[in-house]
Amino acid sequence: MSNKFKILSDISKKSQASDFYFTFFKGSLLIKRENDVINIPVLDELNNLNVSYESEFFLGEMLGQSCFGVEASSQIELKDGYELISLREVGPLIDEELFLVAGRANQILNWDRTHKFCGKCGSKTKNKEEEIAKVCPNCNHVMYPVICPAIIVAVTKGDKILLAHNSGFINNMYSLIAGFVEAGEDLKSTVKREVFEEVGIKVKNIEFFNSSPWSFPNSLMIGFFAEYESGEIKVDGKEIMDANWFSVDNFPNIPKKYTLARKIIDEFVNRGEKDGRK
Repeated sequence: MSNKFKILSDISKKSQASDFYFTFFKGSLLIKRENDVINIPVLDELNNLNVSYESEFFLGEMLGQSCFGVEASSQIELKDGYELISLREVGPLIDEELFLVAGRANQILNWDRTHKFCGKCGSKTKNKEEEIAKVCPNCNHVMYPVICPAIIVAVTKGDKILLAHNSGFINNMYSLIAGFVEAGEDLKSTVKREVFEEVGIKVKNIEFFNSSPWSFPNSLMIGFFAEYESGEIKVDGKEIMDANWFSVDNFPNIPKKYTLARKIIDEFVNRGEKDGRK
């Protein structure tokens, strides 16, 4: 998050009519289009649309204006300019900061939806008043929003970068190698393991680049660069359908700019330009 949005520890904030409300219904975000500009509705607009919801979560402040996340409990009657759109669709259309806040809302609401009952004793949980957490009134077990760390890595070989086509990708898209961190595993070990498991090669000189939340539904993506060390590319034909080395002048279809994958790929391109390679 940048300086525009701040996560605050005090979640007892009372809502006002002008506060932003990141409102979801069946996984889609409520937005309003005005002259080709996409805006997040405020509470006053939600009231005019008669949107009903059970719980609201204070997300933080955007330039001093409070932001809340809610999940509509019934179908929203959309009026002129309002629409429901998936996060993946809205990502390229809005400011990156708004996308990250929307992702935070989506992640918390997904956690709220999947933690209605205690995992220890099965009793119905309650929201804690002083923090975003749930507590079991029967056994006092406390549950926080789930965050699943995952690595994503650009493996380079001279002026080429390794890109792979996952069976779940659409439009013949290619991206970087990625995978979840196992219990008890450090991040560099995850990088080495995932690359070897998915494409059969070994890497060296692993370098941290950046991190970014990825709320589909609850990941924290941790980005790296790594250099090719040895081995030949081998894919399983099930999860990874194809993988190859690509230079800048023959890139396939790659991820959109709001993703960490694209930021890493763009950094690879920028480094090449600084080094004098194309």
